[in-house]
Amino acid sequence: MAEAQYYGTGRRKKSVARVRLVPGQGDIIINQRHMDDYFGMKTLELIVKQPLELTGTTAQYDVLVNVHGGGTTGQAGAIRHGISRALLQVDGDYRQTLKKAGFLTRDPRMKERKKYGLKKARKASQFSKR
Repeated sequence: MAEAQYYGTGRRKKSVARVRLVPGQGDIIINQRHMDDYFGMKTLELIVKQPLELTGTTAQYDVLVNVHGGGTTGQAGAIRHGISRALLQVDGDYRQTLKKAGFLTRDPRMKERKKYGLKKARKASQFSKR
């Protein structure tokens, strides 16, 4: 009999993470690499593990992730969002705790577009009267 798999898609800035939860020992594999090898900073690893630790399912599921786009911080946020959505499929009772922690809310902040006549979105050349 096939094991149960739970899916969730997470997004943050330009990053999109497709997350799959499989019953296991708690390994987190991101783009065919272990999480320690993928992220250089421990803070990003903590961000990824937050929903699992909050629900107490750290050692129950292996997390398999395909993530692309954006930088490492945006990818970590997208993975956290995807894991939270997948945990809702595992047990609907997690909704209240995950919602209270803010893990189910998609962060709407995006990079602002560059405007013509400016160097960046808001940065202009220095003004001089003469």
